[in-house]
Amino acid sequence: MASKRPATGEGAFEGPEHAELPPCAGGLGPLRLKCEGSFFVGMGARTVDAPYYGRTGLAGPGEISVGQMYVHYRCPEVATRPPIVLIHGSNHTGATFETTPDGREGWATLFVRLGHPVYVVDQVGRGRSGFDPTPLNEAIDQRDLSLTHKAPLYARAGAWVNFRFGPRYPEPFPNTQFPLDHLDHYMAQLVPNAEELAAGRSGEATIDALVSLLERVGPAVLITHSQAGLYGLEVARRCRDGVLALVSIEGGCAPIDEATATAMREIPFLSLWGDNSSGAAGANGDARRNDAQNLAFTLAAAGGDATHNVLPDHGVFGNTHMLMMDRNNSDLADFLSAWIVRAT
Repeated sequence: MASKRPATGEGAFEGPEHAELPPCAGGLGPLRLKCEGSFFVGMGARTVDAPYYGRTGLAGPGEISVGQMYVHYRCPEVATRPPIVLIHGSNHTGATFETTPDGREGWATLFVRLGHPVYVVDQVGRGRSGFDPTPLNEAIDQRDLSLTHKAPLYARAGAWVNFRFGPRYPEPFPNTQFPLDHLDHYMAQLVPNAEELAAGRSGEATIDALVSLLERVGPAVLITHSQAGLYGLEVARRCRDGVLALVSIEGGCAPIDEATATAMREIPFLSLWGDNSSGAAGANGDARRNDAQNLAFTLAAAGGDATHNVLPDHGVFGNTHMLMMDRNNSDLADFLSAWIVRAT
């Protein structure tokens, strides 16, 4: 079968007539990069009895890689603003920050356009970082389910409520900024928290890997989302010289004492929340928002530059838990970049 070639003088490939491509982020122009690539940090090793089961594989024992975290980076042609590390939340991967469900550019490239080198990670146990299947394999081999744990994954109705697309499924909030016409494309990117197959390992490996990342690339701004808010705080506590600023997008957080707040006061902190969280059902409602506000107050009381912003209080309405995918994600990137420049 003959392949189609570019038309003479045009250099344009003629794809299949039935091909359906996602809409492009028109009007933004070419993305000019100095470099782009990927690498892993946090690599460890584990010897297991049966690293692989299959007709073509050895039955073990053997050594497998564990604790690794995938990092994708883009550096603008001319970097004029501080580097950013984007850290996704529960049931997600770095795809959170790439293309939006309706085909617009995500924060991964919008921040590059604003002059920031950007590093996007997949948490340990998710996406391209892979996960350690040993607890699951051992549970199967020994027929002992106590050796492993469930890997949680949101169903459509649960995601709808918890991420505040609407008060109940399938009813949307009237002012929602989320592109609900493309919900299928969003749901397709959700993945199980496979790191939870092993008891006591949830989050720790990602925190260790983030510290290793900062040791490799140098000081950067951490932008965390949801579950990763807790991880960003711990990284900032352990690696104060490596964190230029900490941005928590509807992030989880835990109370900190006065001594910890004093130690972290040199790290500017911004908590950013969307709309419709007051009285909201699910994890991303009043309790988490109030915890974020209290954290900002504690840091500010210790002399830190700490702010808690709820967007409706500033005349911006309809944002969901997934602010980086909402229709005004470009405006929010501009706001965050301006805050980073001022704070650092």
